[in-house]
Amino acid sequence: MSKGSVRSPLFDFCWFKDFETALRELAGLAMAELWDYQQSPSGRLPILYNYLHHTFKKVLEEGKVLFEAESAVFDTGLVTENKEEIYGYFQINRHPTSTVKWFFAGWKKKSARELTRFANLPDVANYFRDPSDLIFDTRIELRPNVDHIIEDNLGRFPDTIKSMQPLLVANLLEGTIKNAIKRVRRNYKTAIPQYYNGKIQLLLPLCMQMTSKADLALVVEKQNDIYRASTCLTLDMAINNARLIAKPDDEWLKP
Repeated sequence: MSKGSVRSPLFDFCWFKDFETALRELAGLAMAELWDYQQSPSGRLPILYNYLHHTFKKVLEEGKVLFEAESAVFDTGLVTENKEEIYGYFQINRHPTSTVKWFFAGWKKKSARELTRFANLPDVANYFRDPSDLIFDTRIELRPNVDHIIEDNLGRFPDTIKSMQPLLVANLLEGTIKNAIKRVRRNYKTAIPQYYNGKIQLLLPLCMQMTSKADLALVVEKQNDIYRASTCLTLDMAINNARLIAKPDDEWLKP
């Protein structure tokens, strides 16, 4: 979710005195992580922004925002360096002209005094039912729509490849996809799950210029008994979607 997109459920739910300050406070409290894009850095923690808004939307849908008298709480899914859970904490908004019921009262560690009023704390967002959805099964055929990937996503390709003849780009892409599958066979963590539009998909690295560096992420979705791929993402786009589930464990997509 970008800052120019449709209003977030988080902003509909509560009022922030200064959201950017709150975002930086969360980044400082949580385990160290790079929350900015690497291809197009902004200095404004866009990955964390996206993560927080989508996480709140998901826990709200799942009924995991808990209420107690004049306060509310949700699990951010993030932890401190000592692995203590971090929660978003809200209180009743008593501003006379405000139409928003809650205001943001801070990020609280599980041990915080304010959270003792909750007999049970809420659970984290859940993005999948079957853990096998998070693993790329190399026994299943992958059928990439090469023409569609190129025609719809050429603007995302490296400049050196955009200028190539279409047939050469297609051949390069097919070879790159085969290499990505070989890489997954050696290390299953190479296929990174992402959550998009309510579905679990898998991301494979497309190393088109150097075998040691991914240029794009191929989006793979299981349909019936095959995998299909018809689009690719920039690495910035991919990390936004993948970080909702977990911090990517493979080097190719670490921000």
